[in-house]
Amino acid sequence: MASSADTTWRSMTPDDLAGVMALTAHVHLDYVEDQAVFEERLKLAPDGCFSLAREQQVLGYLISHPWQGFVSPPLNTLLHALPDKADSWYIHDLALSPTVRGQGFAQQALVLAEQAARGQNLPILLLTSTCYAIGFWQKMGFAEAPTSKTEQAVLASYDAQARLFYRTINRRT
Repeated sequence: MASSADTTWRSMTPDDLAGVMALTAHVHLDYVEDQAVFEERLKLAPDGCFSLAREQQVLGYLISHPWQGFVSPPLNTLLHALPDKADSWYIHDLALSPTVRGQGFAQQALVLAEQAARGQNLPILLLTSTCYAIGFWQKMGFAEAPTSKTEQAVLASYDAQARLFYRTINRRT
């Protein structure tokens, strides 16, 4: 896994969820999701869930999973199952504590998401960007995806400026 000194990305475990919830409550004040959402994503796609940890402290997390189509899951919604015919890898959430931002951990998380997508032969990373992160995702090489009226309604569940972004994945193995 990717690391910097004593802070390392590793596979998320159920024991990390308390730290994940504490971090999300601190960094996503406007985008509250129930713990059940995180528990379900971890159960459905453990290969797409990672914790940035220093000892037992969660300083960041990546929640991602296979997905289908250019329609994102609404905020704070259970999936119940992953799509049978996924065509993309959806980044549900990437969050970092302010204490570790600007140190390359977000880029490392994207590499982990790409590796998970490649493992399932999925050519696209997909995500919903809130108004606060649009510039960040554009710097990371993401472009705005085409959206339908259905998707525009889903995006509005996040905020009025939320956008669906995508990036094709380099096919190297």
